[in-house]
Amino acid sequence: MASFEAAYLALHHSGELQNRAIDARRRLTKCDLCANHCLADRLTDPDRARCMTGEHAVVCSIGPHHGEERPISGRRGSGTIFFGWCNLGCVFCQNWQISHQGEGREMDGKILADRMLSLQAAGCHNINFVSPSHVIPQILSALVVAAEQGLKLPLVYNSGGYDSPEGLALMDGVIDIYMPDMKFADSHLAAPYLGVSDYAEINRNAVLEMHRQVGDLALDETNIARRGLLIRHLILPEGLAGTEQTLTFIAEQVSRDTYLNLMGQYRPCFQASQLPGLDRRPNRSELHQVRVIAKRLGLHRLD
Repeated sequence: MASFEAAYLALHHSGELQNRAIDARRRLTKCDLCANHCLADRLTDPDRARCMTGEHAVVCSIGPHHGEERPISGRRGSGTIFFGWCNLGCVFCQNWQISHQGEGREMDGKILADRMLSLQAAGCHNINFVSPSHVIPQILSALVVAAEQGLKLPLVYNSGGYDSPEGLALMDGVIDIYMPDMKFADSHLAAPYLGVSDYAEINRNAVLEMHRQVGDLALDETNIARRGLLIRHLILPEGLAGTEQTLTFIAEQVSRDTYLNLMGQYRPCFQASQLPGLDRRPNRSELHQVRVIAKRLGLHRLD
C-alpha cells in the first residue's frame, strides 16, 4: 500500500472528530446507537438500557492479542480492548462472563485514551475494539484525547454485526477496519439464540454499509491489514447458521474479494449444551462442506 494514515486523523485535524463525540454523547440520553434502539437515557438510568452501560464504558481487559486473524494480529499482536456487556444475548457466547455479566470495570475517556496509547507503545499493529456497538460515544470521546496525544494506529471495529445506521454513521471516516460477525441468515431461526428478532436484516444492511465505508480489506507490504472489511462467520452444527445463504449474500452483494474467516472452533458454551442442535461441535464433514460452498461461490480470500 501507499503511505498509510489512520482515517480518524483527518477528522481530528478538521475538528469533526470532536463534533462526532459530542453528537454521540447527546444520543446517550435517548439511545439509538445500536440496533436495539432501546431509547433509554443511559446517563441517568443505564439499567433500562439493553447494554446495561451508562456514561463510562466497562472494560474487561486490554492487551496485545495474538489469536486474531493473521492480517490483524501480525507478529506484534492486535491491541485489543474488550468491552463489558453486549447488545446481543447469544446463548452460546464463549465470553459470557463479559457479555452477559459485564465483567470488568468502568473507565473514563482519559483512562481509555491512555490505554490506547500504551498499546501503541507496546508495538501493536492496531487498536481493536471488541464489542464496541454500545460504547461508540465512549470510544469517540477517548479517541479525541488519544489522537491529540499522538495515537496513529488503525482502528478495528470488532462487532457482533448488530449495528445501527445511526451508530455506523458516527464511525464513518473513523474506523479503518470493520470486522463484523455474520451469525445467522434467518432472523426467525436466530431469535431464540441471539435475543433479537431482526438480526439477519440488520446484519446484512450493516455489512453493506461497512463495505461502502472501507471497501475490501487492503494489506500493506508485510500483509498487515490497513483498511477494509473482514467478515467472520461461525460454522454451527446442522447448518443452523444458514451458512450457504450468508456466503451467497457476501459473494453476490458485498464482494467476492471479501476477506472471510470461516470459523470452525464452535463448541457448546454458556447455555448451548442444553439446546438440541447447538449441543455439539460441527463435524469434519460439515466444516469441509462450508469451504466447498465458499470456493464454488468464488470467495477466495479465506483466512
